[in-house]
Amino acid sequence: MNRPLEGIRVIEVSMWGFVPSAGAILSDMGAEVIKIESASGDPMRGLSIGGIEPDEYGFCYIWEIFNRGKRGMSIDLKLDGALEVLDRLLASADVFLTSLLPEARRKMKIDVDDIRERHPHIIYAMGTGTGTKGPEAEKGGFDLISYWGRSGIASALSAADAEYPASMPGPAFGDTAAGAILAGGIAAAIAQRAMTGKAAVVDTSLLNWGMWTMQPGIVGAKLAGLEEMPKPERSMMPNPLVNSYRTKDGRFITLSMLQGQRYWPGFCRAVGRPDLVDDPRFSTDKQRQANLTECIACLEEIFAARPLADWRQALATQEGQWDAVQKAGELHHDQQAIANKYVQDVEYSDGRMLTMVSIPVQFDQQALPARPAPEFGADNDAILAELGMSEEEIIDLKIAGIIY
Repeated sequence: MNRPLEGIRVIEVSMWGFVPSAGAILSDMGAEVIKIESASGDPMRGLSIGGIEPDEYGFCYIWEIFNRGKRGMSIDLKLDGALEVLDRLLASADVFLTSLLPEARRKMKIDVDDIRERHPHIIYAMGTGTGTKGPEAEKGGFDLISYWGRSGIASALSAADAEYPASMPGPAFGDTAAGAILAGGIAAAIAQRAMTGKAAVVDTSLLNWGMWTMQPGIVGAKLAGLEEMPKPERSMMPNPLVNSYRTKDGRFITLSMLQGQRYWPGFCRAVGRPDLVDDPRFSTDKQRQANLTECIACLEEIFAARPLADWRQALATQEGQWDAVQKAGELHHDQQAIANKYVQDVEYSDGRMLTMVSIPVQFDQQALPARPAPEFGADNDAILAELGMSEEEIIDLKIAGIIY
């Protein structure tokens, strides 16, 4: 198995979803990621998500997916003597990864300048809510506010007369995406250091990632002098073959045939309406646009006549682009996802099994295996022993409350 970051050590001091998700990706890629938690632990550990209680289902699944494959240590970095332990870890590490706010980092002497002064070889990586500069640089952020709300995504997805803005489609939606780009930045910094010797400071924010996602809307709005790009009703989409349609059984098919004229004849024959190929109302792109409401209504009627299973078979006979709108649980049975091992079963030492999604990059056309997340402080003794500490020294750290 090609795990390209084997031999890289990452020390992670972070909580919640955003930055830990970056650590999870680096771990799957082969890095040794040592997660350091305070006495109270990462708040993600006991979080109930969507009514899925950890005690009932045997997993705090949100904790598991963002901390998979890591080694776990519990160190109270606020106490005297803890910094010496962290420095021993960093002496043999490549990356320091954190989500702590600037004030907390300064108090613990783990801010950028502190770490770089003691460990100039370290790549310092951080995730923030809205960036490291500006009037809000000291503030935190969560994906619901910094990524989803502030970036323009929620407004763009909400109808103009909506009572409330659209909600995120799931927990940690923005965290997961932003963590991936942070992991990519860290991998680039590792390559840069290998080639030039320079150890960079890497940072990204939830706001920046949201704005990157919204870039067409942000750039287009400025160019056109608008607050927001227009939100056309689905009945007014300029190309009827770029739209979603409801099936007889209440499911949806989404068409994305950008070259309408190329795909119209084959599409019409596939859906059992060859008469529409030369229908003067719909035979060309121009005519379909001129009779847009009528054309969309016609397609709505066609799709409403048969269930999704029928349409899967029928649309497979033509070359235009389409797909079914799936529900999250259906991805466990999606043959394409299974063939590419986009989902994988992770086995725990006690026999439990949790299905996780593979990180969205493969090497040598192989999915990288995920591993369980660590129990709280599970690797304290082993890692301290690897640093050369004696049993007596480890006991003294425990008595002092530095590790627990």
